[in-house]
Amino acid sequence: MQRYHHYENSYSSSPPPAAPVEEIHTEQLLQEEEEEEEYTEEEEEMQPLLRESGGVAEEEVVQKEEAGVQESDREEGKTAPLESKNGQRAEGEGGGAAKYSMFTWLVVLALLGVWSSMAVVYFDIVDYDSVIARAQEFRLNFSEVLQGKLKAYDSDGDGDFDVEDAKVLLGLKTSKSDSAKEETKPTEKVPESFNQKEEDLPSGAETTPSGEEPAAPGSQDVESDIQVLVEEPQPEKTPEPSGQYQTSSKVTHETVIQSEERAGSHPAATTEVEPSPVEAAGRTEEPVEEKLPVKKKKPKLLNKFDKTIKAEIDAAEKLRKKGKVEEALEAFERLVQQFPQSPRARYGKAQAEDDLAEKLRSNEMLQRAINTFKEASELPDATADLLRAALKRRAERQQFLGRTRGSLVTLQRLVQIFPDDVALKNDLGVAHLLLNDNKGAKQVYEEVLDVAPDNGFAKVHYGFILKAENQIAESIPFLREGLESGEPGTDDGRFYFHLGDALQRVGDDSAYHWYELGHKRGHFASVWQRSLYNVKGLKAQPWWTPKETGYTDLVKALERNWKTIRDEALAVMDQDKGRFLPEDENLREKGEWGQYTLWIQGRKSASSCQGVPKTCSLLERFPEATGCRRGQIKFSVMQPGTHVWPHTGPTNCRLRMHLGLVIPKHGCRIRCTNQTREWEEGKILIFDDSFEHEVWQDADSYRLIFIVDVWHPELTQHQRQTLSPI
Repeated sequence: MQRYHHYENSYSSSPPPAAPVEEIHTEQLLQEEEEEEEYTEEEEEMQPLLRESGGVAEEEVVQKEEAGVQESDREEGKTAPLESKNGQRAEGEGGGAAKYSMFTWLVVLALLGVWSSMAVVYFDIVDYDSVIARAQEFRLNFSEVLQGKLKAYDSDGDGDFDVEDAKVLLGLKTSKSDSAKEETKPTEKVPESFNQKEEDLPSGAETTPSGEEPAAPGSQDVESDIQVLVEEPQPEKTPEPSGQYQTSSKVTHETVIQSEERAGSHPAATTEVEPSPVEAAGRTEEPVEEKLPVKKKKPKLLNKFDKTIKAEIDAAEKLRKKGKVEEALEAFERLVQQFPQSPRARYGKAQAEDDLAEKLRSNEMLQRAINTFKEASELPDATADLLRAALKRRAERQQFLGRTRGSLVTLQRLVQIFPDDVALKNDLGVAHLLLNDNKGAKQVYEEVLDVAPDNGFAKVHYGFILKAENQIAESIPFLREGLESGEPGTDDGRFYFHLGDALQRVGDDSAYHWYELGHKRGHFASVWQRSLYNVKGLKAQPWWTPKETGYTDLVKALERNWKTIRDEALAVMDQDKGRFLPEDENLREKGEWGQYTLWIQGRKSASSCQGVPKTCSLLERFPEATGCRRGQIKFSVMQPGTHVWPHTGPTNCRLRMHLGLVIPKHGCRIRCTNQTREWEEGKILIFDDSFEHEVWQDADSYRLIFIVDVWHPELTQHQRQTLSPI
């Protein structure tokens, strides 16, 4: 902190002239004019002395006045009494001298005080910064203590004691909780039909540079707002039971974010209130006792040594917080060189490197930050809060770089150091899931639930793992209770997906309550369209015509050559049925379903194409299909008695074509949303598989089709090149 070493003079350089002193001699009025001239001359002589000494030599001036008066009196033979400048009469020479001597001492003491103050400041005898800081800390602490005691009387639930709370305390106003008891019950909203025209179906959402958004947006959608009475829930009508989502039993690493609220929904008769998960599940909501907010403690990052260099650390940290990352990094690097034993200085250096990596989008700089975080955590005498913060940030940045196994090791060390920290164990479980280690994650979450049985984060992830293990009924209470907890990390579209899917598979129609809630939370584009990895603004409808797609050349080529494609597939089936691999995404309720893949994520399978060379040669002319990195090209054979659960695809970036090759006359059908269709040999069906669809094979012989995924026609060329594969 800069200090001012130059002080202005306490007195101005040109003071105004002193007021003239009047003396009145009552006994010789005839000589008044002569005496006034005499005093005026004496005052003019005193003015330079007053300017030079600043009033210090006032006593001498007064003595001159007295001498002049006495001389004048002697000349006239009279001793007239004198009056001083301030109008007080002098009682004698001795008394006046004592009075003015006292004033002189006061002036001397005042000058000594001024020079002492200047010396204290100049030589930095007192640390004014610390004094001010302590005063501010005392004020804040006292305010917090006082507010904390008064929060017991917080009646309006706003977290503090204010005027409204005082009115309630004095009986001038009723509390919020009392008035809530007198409110009338809300009216029940009648659920609307899931049947909807194609033009009312939603479009996706976009946030990433390539146009991708993990969470489906809220745009125009199927209206199915179902609410129940909170106090006396009534039996609810549910729509036609259909719909679930299942793409993989493994957790993907893409972040699911919430999108904007849906647009274009039908107006409701009453004001629409978003139901809580408890209401959506059709349960009575129990009154919850209001809890006082718990203030987070500020982490203690400074050890004893760091406190001695706090000013230098604060100066560097101030630069970092102001966004002057390069300057902050230089400042922290100087501190690390000067004080290598300081954990806080090294932690600040790691933070500055992290910020600079973000600014430059540099993985190399980010790796430097990861290494420095480790160095800070390994220094002796690092505080527990600094150790935790450094290692946790290191794990997060390792995960960001794709160093998932390294992140797991870092989190394991954290859990060893802080074995009672449930949040760290939850993070460790996620790290196991990212490595597809469901077994390790399951063990971690079981340990968490043993000590914290109500932990919502652990519950929802544990239910997710059970669902992946096909323990459908067992997963439901964990998924439901985890979502109902509302804890951070539980509001994830995947959990709504799998809870709804599990409920549908056990025949529970409340699945659509959770789908609707997931849509309102911004995870799904609509109740029907529940894909997570979407691009905003794409046309959304379940069924498409070839003309609408713009891929008429591809459709014509497939339909003209359908017999050639069929014969090659049948030849593979006859020679080596083992090349048709069973469906492995747990989408079947029963039956047999095999697939023979030619392209996946835009990559050609050379070995598979050797079995069907003409088909692959034909397709290579159409990059909208072979270059679709979010789709597949494959043969699909389904045996009689097979039922595929209602499900949705992962993205709205593709459309799916089905070419009928071997289709029994009766018993094979596909439903997409509320429309059901059948295949025909040599004909193409086109639908958007991000919408809920379901398949039945009730014929007496197998069904063979050719599946070709293509890019959504409204995607730009840049988006097609930059979207991540699925």
